[in-house]
Amino acid sequence: MTDSARLGPVRQTYAGTAEFPPVARAYTQVSQVVRELGLLQRTPWFYAAVGAAIALGFGGAITGFILLGDSWLQLLMAAAFGILFTQVAFLAHEAAHRQILASGPANDRLARVLGGIVGMSYSWWDSKHSRHHANPNRVGKDPDIEVDTISFLETDAAASRGIVRMITRKQGWLFFPLLTLEGMNLYALSFRHLLSRGPVKGRWTELGILTLRFGIVLVPIFLLLPLGMAFAFFGVMVAVFGVYMGASFAPNHKGMPIIAPDAKLDFFSKQVRTSRNVAGGWWATWLMGGLNYQVEHHLFPSMSRLHLARAREIVRDYCATHDVPYTETSLWRSYAIVIDYLNRVGLAARDPFDCPMVSEYRRA
Repeated sequence: MTDSARLGPVRQTYAGTAEFPPVARAYTQVSQVVRELGLLQRTPWFYAAVGAAIALGFGGAITGFILLGDSWLQLLMAAAFGILFTQVAFLAHEAAHRQILASGPANDRLARVLGGIVGMSYSWWDSKHSRHHANPNRVGKDPDIEVDTISFLETDAAASRGIVRMITRKQGWLFFPLLTLEGMNLYALSFRHLLSRGPVKGRWTELGILTLRFGIVLVPIFLLLPLGMAFAFFGVMVAVFGVYMGASFAPNHKGMPIIAPDAKLDFFSKQVRTSRNVAGGWWATWLMGGLNYQVEHHLFPSMSRLHLARAREIVRDYCATHDVPYTETSLWRSYAIVIDYLNRVGLAARDPFDCPMVSEYRRA
């Protein structure tokens, strides 16, 4: 089944039990094969190598920043820092899923530190991301399809007002430009969470890490560069970070079936049918931090990035044998699908009389 077929007509449809027949014992059978092949084993040496490569990248970027001095070529260094922070975010994501270290608490501590380096509250993100994994694309339960300027559901698009409604009408085309602000949005949501009145696990630890992080990042920029260049440097760094993050996460579920709140689905069907893989092999894995194997990641969240390609072969063969739709497409095609999907949803925010014929009568 193609992605375009899943999008269906302009009106958004919700998948229910009739469309998603359960696959008996599917997850048990696949997970048994995966476990017997050792694909759930930790790969600390691999992540040590990834961490070392990122550290070298930061070393090179810092050296370049110092050597370039008062030069607009610094914006290239800003872009490099944006890319490197995104790579750290990928590691934070993997630590949060307990892919890196042997014990859960150790992974949690690592994820909290790595999240702090990125400028993100781990406690805020972990709660949100755990709910997403439990119910991907399910209305009312997946926070990743809740409205946040961009509407992922027609009901949200129709309810939008003011400037948000204007954005929603063209949200597919505006999606990637808006991602330049996603880094600032992440910072704001993190601090709002940590400064809220409710209980927050590790509140003061995370506030301390974030305060230290922004001090280490911002002080050299505004101390060593002219004010205008410093603001430009920070803007480019945050924009590249936001676009890179959003462009890595967006292809995974946007434009895939939306699950009705009351639909009853088995775990395997729920995870496979709502996830999209990005083809490309090793380069896509490095570029997207393993998020290109989204189907396998949702089935086995604790699986190391190194093993996802092998797991893909097993899951894909099982889906082919049991006639379960398995979606995989190119990176550029996935972006086209996301833009098309968001534009379709955005139609609900348009004036019901905003069509060429009505406009012609209005002019007459």
